[in-house]
Amino acid sequence: MQAEGDLATVGGHFQQGMALPVPRADSGLDDFLRHAILNQPQVVAAYYDWAASVRKITVERSLPDPSLTLSADITRTVESLMPGLMMDLPGPGKLQAAAGVATAESQAKYFVFEGKVLEVAFVLKKAYYELHFLDGKIRVNQETLRLANDTETLAQTQNEAGKVTLQDVLRAQMEQDRLVSEIENLEDTRVPMIAQFKAALGLKRSDPAPPVPLRFQSTPLNLASEDLISSALARNPRLRAMEAEVQGADAALRLAYRAGVPDFSLGIEADVKSTPTMMTPTLSVTLPIWRDKIAAQIAAAQEAKAASEARVSAEEIGLAVEFSEKSFTVREAGRSLTLLQDRLLPKARQSLEVAQISYASGKVDFLNLLEAQRTLRELQLAEVEARLQRELALAELSLVVLGKPPAGSPVLSSTGIPKEEKP
Repeated sequence: MQAEGDLATVGGHFQQGMALPVPRADSGLDDFLRHAILNQPQVVAAYYDWAASVRKITVERSLPDPSLTLSADITRTVESLMPGLMMDLPGPGKLQAAAGVATAESQAKYFVFEGKVLEVAFVLKKAYYELHFLDGKIRVNQETLRLANDTETLAQTQNEAGKVTLQDVLRAQMEQDRLVSEIENLEDTRVPMIAQFKAALGLKRSDPAPPVPLRFQSTPLNLASEDLISSALARNPRLRAMEAEVQGADAALRLAYRAGVPDFSLGIEADVKSTPTMMTPTLSVTLPIWRDKIAAQIAAAQEAKAASEARVSAEEIGLAVEFSEKSFTVREAGRSLTLLQDRLLPKARQSLEVAQISYASGKVDFLNLLEAQRTLRELQLAEVEARLQRELALAELSLVVLGKPPAGSPVLSSTGIPKEEKP
């Protein structure tokens, strides 16, 4: 059975990876992703939900258990004793239709599992990128603090020369105090972020804090490809789960049409008290005479299928919108980075240099120098934020929208809907 083979394939990944050690700081991001996927309880729970649904296919396609019977004729003594065997036989096509429903439900469960794999991978990447760019924000503020220290020294020199008042020195010190407080707040932000990173790896509260990958690894994705949206529609696990629900609704409809087919019971009894032994065969047939009930079953199945098809259409529309929004975010962040790196930041640095020279020569006041310093800091932080938003959008596009699993993920390479199981 294909479903059991798929389960064995995926289960092999879990057997090999459940005891993986936490990767080291010099490990690649893919190692952290694999550890998170194999150890995250949400993924493990979704896997066992799928495994249980695979086992259900065998149950649904199997014949009912036979029954042993015993009857007797008794007056003053046992006149006859008749052990027997009884077997229920569902009407033609019913077992096949029931197995089709279970197969589709199992396939939907698989795509829920695959969706959890991708969701966990995105949560880990998000925590990783936020930690990485938090360091970038801290570096910007530390660099600005060094500039503020230089500005204070310059203001003290100017004050000692009688060119400015003590107010400039105090303003420079106030700016340093604000920056020190901002750095402390950012450093403190690392604590909940490390907790999020630890949780994304599936580590318990009692486990030590994990290392953070030292090497930065971006999410490669060519947005210029015209096949991306087609790939999203073909691969996205949310959409595939809904398509499996349509297949299940179709199988349920076929099963509902079989409600008008009678079921059979065959049996045989042997009177062990008689000589020769008398055999009594029995046959019973159900009479599906309540046509309004059958019609209601068929109508309900038709409506359930229509609802499933409508949900698929709605998901396709929503997926196209989500793809468009995330693609726009990537392009917007890219344009912002180009503007910042090629034009605004070079000019801001040049403006600060001019302000420093002009302040030293008494051509501009301290507020102009402070404004130039703050402008450079704001643009540097904007660059860090644009890079963060770009990476988050790329990761979400790749994992959540396009459904591309990380290397080594415990997912099937082929995710076609399997054929219905036959009894």
